[in-house]
Amino acid sequence: MMSEAETHNVGSVLVISRDSAASGQISDVLQGHALSVETSVDISAALDRLCRRKFESVILDLSMGEQTNDFLQRIRASASNRTSVTFAITRGSDETASALKQGFSFALERPLTPESITHTIKVAYGLIVRERRRYFRYPIAVPVVLNGKSASEIFGQSLNVSERGMALSTAIPLAIGLEGRTQFTLPDPSLQVKAEFRVCWNNVKGDAGLSFLFMPFDIASELQAWLARKLEERLPPSVADRFRPQ
Repeated sequence: MMSEAETHNVGSVLVISRDSAASGQISDVLQGHALSVETSVDISAALDRLCRRKFESVILDLSMGEQTNDFLQRIRASASNRTSVTFAITRGSDETASALKQGFSFALERPLTPESITHTIKVAYGLIVRERRRYFRYPIAVPVVLNGKSASEIFGQSLNVSERGMALSTAIPLAIGLEGRTQFTLPDPSLQVKAEFRVCWNNVKGDAGLSFLFMPFDIASELQAWLARKLEERLPPSVADRFRPQ
């Protein structure tokens, strides 16, 4: 279930810098775009945080020294944040060019101003929103039917659904690694979903997580649109407008 703060945010951003003035300027702009912000002044602590939770975007101050050299590669190797939108805070055009060549998505070049930060965030905003949608889990309870490859029909109830899978509760425990087909219908607007799945986790309460292995392209596109609509409904109108094409 999403927290109250998450409900009104497009996504989370981790800012890594020892420059409190720069962090403050960037945080103000991000929060104005409905992005929640966490800050860190230590690269090792930031990497530990990136291993434990998902951030839609990561902003690294390259003035923090040699520890920044392999930072991007370590993000790309992480399970949760390998597709996060990355920014480098740079000290001039040469460092900006180097950062972009290294693989950072965007650069925030000193001297920083609210106008320059806002311009870059607006350019990157669509990518951050898309990253949020990829991991958005919508809490919903609907009947679910499972057909395992070596088992009879199993009935359950969904707990949440995302583009990549769903959590559900069943009377019969589901073994990790079980594969089969599932079908369920989402409401408002109605969407019947059929997909091949694998059970990727379970717990003692009878809950389990399914990873969608295959879904017809048309259904996958409709599910993405359905989830995007539900995400928009959770946001204030001024924020939801940013999701829509101009």
